[in-house]
Amino acid sequence: MDFSFLSRYYPMYITGTLNTLALAFFTLLLGVVFGIVLALMRLSKNPILKGFASSYIEFIRGTPLLVQLYIVYYGLPQVTGMRFPSFFAGIIALTVNSSAYIAEIIRAGILSVDAGQMEAVRSLGMSHTLSMRYIIIPQAFKNILPALGNEFIVVIKESAIVSIIGIYDIMYSGNIIRGNTYRPFEPLIIVAIIYFIITFGLSNLMGIAERRMRISD
Repeated sequence: MDFSFLSRYYPMYITGTLNTLALAFFTLLLGVVFGIVLALMRLSKNPILKGFASSYIEFIRGTPLLVQLYIVYYGLPQVTGMRFPSFFAGIIALTVNSSAYIAEIIRAGILSVDAGQMEAVRSLGMSHTLSMRYIIIPQAFKNILPALGNEFIVVIKESAIVSIIGIYDIMYSGNIIRGNTYRPFEPLIIVAIIYFIITFGLSNLMGIAERRMRISD
């Protein structure tokens, strides 16, 4: 085991880590936004909205992320006539995938809120939209925080797959270092340690948030 290459190649790991964090941040931000929309569509009484959301979620959850990444990276340029940067394509693919899972998590959280609360706020004159925004969804997020935290961790780990389309993430930097140093094993250990530090830190932050929410209750 020889890790002497770190003194020369550590900036590549730093760059890859920053790119991974940026990729995960935008994916999670957009995933939550679209996840809320899809969850509300699936709970809608409109059969068209409900049917579209259900079909989208089932299709995305039933197909591999790798296939979705290839479709976005190679397929969208043929449909739109524009070639998207690798980083942008990676965000789209991960968001498309993550939003389907987040939508189901949010839907379960909304359904876990007592239906009587919706009836109570509606009887006070609040519209359905305002009731969902200020009463139901905030409570749902408290219920789904552990599951949402797990999904965030999954996104960070699954983001390693974008290295195959040339995005300079942690995995991509590790592969470059492996090729430059002719050491197939040690660079991957560093990659694994970096991913563990990120996910372990995020897991602890989610735990702190959960405890604070329990205290607020």
